[in-house]
Amino acid sequence: MMTQYFDVGAIRKLFPAAEKIVYLDSGFQTPMSQPVKAALESFVAESYESAGPKSLWIERMERARAKAAALFNAAATEIAFTKNTSESMNIAANALPLKSGDNVLMIHGDHPNNTYAFLNLKRKGVEVRFIPMAEAVTAESFLPHIDARTRAISMSCVTFHAGHRFDIEGIGRLCREKNLYYVLDAMQAIGVTPIDAKKLGAAFIGCGTHKGLLVPQGLGLLYWNSKLTELEPAYLAAISLADPPADLVARPNDMAFAPTAIRFEIGNYNLPATQALGAALDLIESVGVGNIEAHCFGLGDRLIAGLDELGIGLVGPRARHLRAPHIYVAAIAAAEWVAYFESRNIRVSPERDGVRISLGMFNTEADIDALLAAIRAHGRAARAS
Repeated sequence: MMTQYFDVGAIRKLFPAAEKIVYLDSGFQTPMSQPVKAALESFVAESYESAGPKSLWIERMERARAKAAALFNAAATEIAFTKNTSESMNIAANALPLKSGDNVLMIHGDHPNNTYAFLNLKRKGVEVRFIPMAEAVTAESFLPHIDARTRAISMSCVTFHAGHRFDIEGIGRLCREKNLYYVLDAMQAIGVTPIDAKKLGAAFIGCGTHKGLLVPQGLGLLYWNSKLTELEPAYLAAISLADPPADLVARPNDMAFAPTAIRFEIGNYNLPATQALGAALDLIESVGVGNIEAHCFGLGDRLIAGLDELGIGLVGPRARHLRAPHIYVAAIAAAEWVAYFESRNIRVSPERDGVRISLGMFNTEADIDALLAAIRAHGRAARAS
C-alpha cells in the first residue's frame, strides 16, 4: 500500500470526472473541481442578477493574486495576470534588455511556445542557441555554451513531452554567477511540485493555470523579480502605469511604469477565471504542494514497476531526482494506443515518443492498475488474434 499523504478519497470526490473515467491526462488539463465550479457559478449568478459587483470581483482577484504569490514564495506585487504561458513567455522575452548580437541559451526540443517567444527576437538581431536535450540538464550542460554575448537562459522546469525535471536551482546559481537573466516556464510544474522564485533567482517565471492550478484555460501568471526594475513592458495600457490618468486622457509626459508587476498587464482581466483561481488555490493549500508531489511520486513508482513488468519502456528519466512526479511517457505507439485507451474509458495524451500518462492529486492506485490492466488485455487480445 502507498503512503497516504492526505485523504485522497475525499479529494477525489471533489473531481466528479475522475469518478466517471480513469483520468490520467492532467498534463493536458485537469478536470474541474467542485470548488472551482462553485466559484464560477457564483460569478455567473452575480453577473446575471445584478450586472456584477465589480469592486468585489477585483477584491477577490487581488486575494487570488496574493495566494498565487505565496505559491511562488513571492510578493503579490511581483505577480501579473496574463492569458496563458505563451503570453507570459512573450512578455518576459520582450522585457529583457537584449540587443543585436546578444544570445539566449535554450534546450532543443523544449516547449515550442517558450522557444518561439525568443526565436521571434531574431528581428532584433538576437540569437537563440540550443543545447541538447538530455536526461539530466544541469549548470554544466549550459556552461560550455556561454560566451561574452550570452545574456539569458530560458527553459522549462519540467518537460511536457517526457517528464524531465531539470536542475533549475543549479542553473539558477550559474545565472547569478554569470550575471544572466533566468526565465522559467513552470506550466508543467506549478501546483504539483514546489517552485521557490527567490531560491531560483529567476527574473521571470510564467505559467498557465489549467493544469496543476486546476482552472480552465484562459488565465496565466507571470512572476517578475521586482528588484530588476530595468525589465520593462513591450506593450502599454493605462493600467500598466504608475499613475493611470483619472480622466482617461493619455499624456505622453506621464508614462512611468507601475512599480509592481501590474506594469506587464495590458487590459481587462479574466475576472471569472481569477475567482476560480482563488478557490483552486485554497484547495491546493489545504492539501499541500509537497503532499501532492509525494502522492504523485508514489503513483509514478507503481506505474514504472507495472510498465517494467509488461516490458514497456519509459521515454523519460526514471530516477526520482531527474523525473517530474506526475508526467510519464510509455514507449508505445500513440496512433494505436490512445484510441484503445479511450475505448476502455481511460484518458491519456499522445506524445512525441509514446503515450503520456499524467497524474493529479485525485488519482489513485486503482487508476494506475486500470491502465496496466488495459495494457495487459490489449496484449492478450493481440496474441489471441
